[in-house]
Amino acid sequence: MMKPIRRMVITGGAAVLAVTALAGWDTPGDTPYLELTGAGHGRGMSQVGAFDSARQGSVAERILEHYYPGATFGTVPTTTVGVRLMERDGEGLDVHADAGLRVAGRELESGQAAHMTALPGGGANVVVTVGCDGEVLWQAATRDPWIYPIDPKPARSAAEHLTLCDGPAYRGALGLAQEDGAARTVNRVDIEDYLLGVVPAEVQANWADKGANEALRAQAIAARSYALAEQRYPFAQTCDTSDCQVYPGTAKEDPRAATAIATTAGAVLLRDGRILRAEYSTAPDGGQPADISTFDVGPKPAELAVGKPPTDPRVTPADPGSPTDPRGTAALPGSTIDREYARIGGESSAIGAPLGPEMRLPQNGGTYRLFTNGVIIATPTLGAQIVDFTTLMRLVPDPAVPPSDATEPASPRGDTQSPSPAETPTGAAPPGLQPVTE
Repeated sequence: MMKPIRRMVITGGAAVLAVTALAGWDTPGDTPYLELTGAGHGRGMSQVGAFDSARQGSVAERILEHYYPGATFGTVPTTTVGVRLMERDGEGLDVHADAGLRVAGRELESGQAAHMTALPGGGANVVVTVGCDGEVLWQAATRDPWIYPIDPKPARSAAEHLTLCDGPAYRGALGLAQEDGAARTVNRVDIEDYLLGVVPAEVQANWADKGANEALRAQAIAARSYALAEQRYPFAQTCDTSDCQVYPGTAKEDPRAATAIATTAGAVLLRDGRILRAEYSTAPDGGQPADISTFDVGPKPAELAVGKPPTDPRVTPADPGSPTDPRGTAALPGSTIDREYARIGGESSAIGAPLGPEMRLPQNGGTYRLFTNGVIIATPTLGAQIVDFTTLMRLVPDPAVPPSDATEPASPRGDTQSPSPAETPTGAAPPGLQPVTE
């Protein structure tokens, strides 16, 4: 039995002090419903205070209004977030999925694993094996250092989640970036899928069974706001530890938390129209309202990388034959994608830095280019569009590469040298997607 703890409870918008007798959680295998570790961010919403307030009848919106006075509510469109997996710094990727996966423009079957290592000049080397430790099936270099689920849409079944051979499973895509010559692992994931991992890791999903479901809803809104306001790295917005928000992939997902998240879909806190980096804490005394003028803010909801038609009249039709820099450091002047990128602010914009050269869409339908937080696509009919990675995967078909294009087993897993030109398959870029040349 836990001892009574003095806490702040919000009732009808007013803060009052109350003593709450807390009974221990008695469901076998479930987590005690007020077992919180660490101090959180040290300010903002008290998770303990939110729990007590919810049990007293406060809804999530009133809880958040108390802890973030002056903030307003907004709605973000479907978007993704890049999460740096901190414990994997300096490592490659060894990934499988029960339903199969996609890598280097090819589709892997169930029972096959992809082993990816970053190449010094960008891109990655991929070795595919039977299982995580079995026979080498093929090897290739690729400009695209990402491993994708078989279906890029959010809310997919567990069989489609990408699973590390030595660790947890993740929704969305897994990729490698480089920082000062060292590899960094990034999970690019739909924001709502991301919250499925964060919310039950930051608080207890069983709060829903103790009359505190509104605290879960408040946590979902605060966590969504925090992640989308972050921009910690050139290659990812946030991280997976308590320095940011605890995110263990799918390990702690719970249907009770999922229900609370779904009822807040897209909801964020704003300050002056920009997404508030809504910090929160485990303060046991209920905490205090925060001065949100001292909190960082991120982009406006409309600035997030989403699939939408262009609205600026200066956007012109695509010129798919325009030249680009093959090193992927910057698009050369003159391309439609370059003009759109410059218009929205270049590397300081919400989509961040470029990740590679412009590539052709199938059937010469236009071009696209990957950036840290999104994609710019240019077509003759629609001009330039900013889309997210999931939208790109929906737009671009991915037929299998003929077996003759793959290399024979040639090197052990973890080889960081690019195959020779004769060994590099045409599948180094997804089939039908070739770098734009003059």
